Amino acid sequence: MINRRRFSIATGLAAVAGFPAVRAQSGGKIVLGQSAALTGPAAQLGIQYAQGAQLVFDQVNAQGGVDHRLIELRTLDDGYEPDRCLDNTRKLLAADALALFGYVGTPTSLAALPLATQAKTPFVAPFTGAMALREPFNKYAFHVRASYQDETALIVKQLTQLGLDRIAVFYQNDAYGKAGLDGVTLALSKQGRKPVALATVERNSVDVAAAAKTLRAAEPQAIVQISAYTSCAALIRAARKLGYGGQFFNVSFVGTQALSDALGKEAAGIVVSQVMPSPYSSASPLARSFAEAVKAAGGNARANFSSIEGYLAAKVLVDGLRRASAAKNLNSEGLVAGLESLGAQSYGGFAIKLSASDHVGSSFVDLSMLTGDGRIRM
Repeated sequence: MINRRRFSIATGLAAVAGFPAVRAQSGGKIVLGQSAALTGPAAQLGIQYAQGAQLVFDQVNAQGGVDHRLIELRTLDDGYEPDRCLDNTRKLLAADALALFGYVGTPTSLAALPLATQAKTPFVAPFTGAMALREPFNKYAFHVRASYQDETALIVKQLTQLGLDRIAVFYQNDAYGKAGLDGVTLALSKQGRKPVALATVERNSVDVAAAAKTLRAAEPQAIVQISAYTSCAALIRAARKLGYGGQFFNVSFVGTQALSDALGKEAAGIVVSQVMPSPYSSASPLARSFAEAVKAAGGNARANFSSIEGYLAAKVLVDGLRRASAAKNLNSEGLVAGLESLGAQSYGGFAIKLSASDHVGSSFVDLSMLTGDGRIRM
C-alpha cells in the first residue's frame, strides 16, 4: 500500500550543500525517498510503480529487513510537476533518505538529479528513458530500464518493416517529449528521412484539438506519441473523429494499462513499446514471481507494466543494499558500491548489468498491442 502521508521534517528545509558527504542512517529503518505523481493526469504511473516496488519491500521487511533494518519508502506527490518535485526532493534529502528511488518522469527527474548529486545521494531507477539522465555518466544515477532512444529505434524499425514511411510525432512540450522526439528523429535520419509533421501538447493538459488537426492534415501513415496516457488518449480520439485511420505507436512511459483503461474499446490496435517483460506471461519467471506477490498482497497492487517495473527496480535496489550491508558499509557510498558490484545478474530471466563504468542496467525493448478488451498482447 502506498504511504501518502506527508511526513514532518524536524530539521526543516536544510540547504543541500549542508548535507554530510556520506549519508548514513541510524536506528531501525532504511529510509528511501520517492517523488512521483499520485494525483493529476499522470497519477496512475506513480501509483502503479510505487505499488510494485512496495511488494518487494514488504517481502523483505517480513523476513527481517536488511541487516535487521526495515525498509521504508516515503512517497511524496509531485503531480508530475518539476517545481513540486524539487520541493519534495529537498524534504526527502533533509529527512536523510539513504537513496532517492523510483522518481517518475523526465522533467521531474531532471529537476531532482542535480540535488541528489550535490548531496551525494544515490538516484536509483527513475521511471524515464531520457538520455539526459544517462549522459554524461553520473556516479549517483542508476537505471534499470532501456532508453527512449532504444524504444523509438525499435518503433521506427517496425514501421519501416511494415512499409510505413510517412511518420508524424505527437509529443509533450517538455524534456520528456523532446527526448522521445530526438529518438524518433535520430532513427529516421539513419534512413535519410524525417517526420512528416510535428504537434505538441503541454504537460498535464488534454488540449489536443490543434495538434489533431495539424497531424491529420499531413496524412501520416503512423503517429508516434511521446506523452502521458491522458493526452495520448485524447489525441487518438480527436484524430479519429477527424477521419484519421492510421496507426498509433507509443513509448512505455505512456502507461500501458492506464492508456488501455482510458480508451476502452477504442484501444484496439494501439501499439506500445515495452522495457519490461509482460507481467501477464507465465513463461517469464520474473512475471510469475511478480504475479505471486500481487496475489499475496490481497488487492493492494495490480499487475501491469508500470508495477512490474517498480517491482524489478526494488529487487535491484535491495540487492545493492544487501551488498553494502555485507561490506559493513550501509550508507550512500556503500550503496553505490553495492550496486556497481552487481555485475551481470538475472532477475527471473530478465538481465540486468551494472558496473563502476556503466549504470544503465538494461537495453531490453519489445512491442505490445492493445486489444480493446483490456488485454495486452506482446
